[in-house]
Amino acid sequence: MTANTFVELGIAEPLLRALHAENYVQPTPIQARSIPLLLAGKDMLGIAQTGTGKTAAFALPLLQRLAEPRVQPAPRSPRSLILAPTRELAIQIGDDIKRYGRFMGLRSAVIFGGVGYKPQIDALARGMDILVATPGRLIDLIGQNQVRLDRVSCFVLDEADRMLDMGFIRDVRRIAALLPKERQSLLFSATMPNDVAKLAAALLRAPERVEIAPVKLTVDLIDQQVYFVETARKRELLNGLLGDPAFSRIIVFTRTKRGANRVAEQLGKSGVRADAIHGNKSQSARQRALAAFRSGHLRVLVATDVAARGIDIDDVSHVINYDMPNVPESYVHRIGRTGRAGARGVALSFCDPSERAWLRDIERLTKRPLAVANHRGGARVPVAA
Repeated sequence: MTANTFVELGIAEPLLRALHAENYVQPTPIQARSIPLLLAGKDMLGIAQTGTGKTAAFALPLLQRLAEPRVQPAPRSPRSLILAPTRELAIQIGDDIKRYGRFMGLRSAVIFGGVGYKPQIDALARGMDILVATPGRLIDLIGQNQVRLDRVSCFVLDEADRMLDMGFIRDVRRIAALLPKERQSLLFSATMPNDVAKLAAALLRAPERVEIAPVKLTVDLIDQQVYFVETARKRELLNGLLGDPAFSRIIVFTRTKRGANRVAEQLGKSGVRADAIHGNKSQSARQRALAAFRSGHLRVLVATDVAARGIDIDDVSHVINYDMPNVPESYVHRIGRTGRAGARGVALSFCDPSERAWLRDIERLTKRPLAVANHRGGARVPVAA
């Protein structure tokens, strides 16, 4: 029987206060299934998309277990470690932990590349209960003897399939080898390719498996449509759609960093407030763009797939796939940026004839054909034959 409240799940009062302040009333399915297992100290394999509430599913029991009993963290020796594949996701997890744990008195820090070392080294030297890190920067700091992992009692690997896509699996294995054998381990992934399954088998001991079907993410709350349009006319189509004020907060996805820059520049020349976010941007530039988009100063954020899971912003009215993704799972992650927190969303895809095979792969994965879009908002929509 699924618990209907966080109280029924056994969440401690300081965490309940923080959840109340965030207007979190009812656990999501992954929270209801995961929290009791994790409070009991079980290892867990979680298969769930973003937008399902999985950060709280592991952060709440982690905070509670670290506070009972409270142990003073040693310098450079975190008590728990959360690995995330991207800077944006690491920062998001760190922010969530601070919000959930605001009444717990625990210390946390986030470390990632693309910024100076000193503030991160200083934070590590003070000691912390929870360290959120990207693999590359963590390995750098381990090599500099600025952090030890021999006191980690809980290890969380988030977005494991994304780690694989980005080439971080070897780094993850190196980090895991430095952890104590006696620990609680959690692995979360949106998909379960063979390499991730092998990694889970190596990291987890008799894990409980919690799988949340992704179908609801792609079907129930998101209106999905496809425009058949030649690549040369996608810019015209995008400008026409943005003439509709219902397109209030939009994320546009491209396959390449160069393409993201080009689309953002073109939109700027058309009078649309837009910026691009991708791996070649500096950390400060990426954070400025995200902050401007979150505050409403930017109407359009243009992103590559590396940012698809690191953008956690409510009220995104539309996701537009300017380029069709060549990996069908990426489509699910992209459109998951809209229709969040129970809101409805719209996902539109621009499909050139050369991209039709990728569209078929997406429709096989989601088990539904995308509706073919016609004229929208009075815009003159070019359609390829």
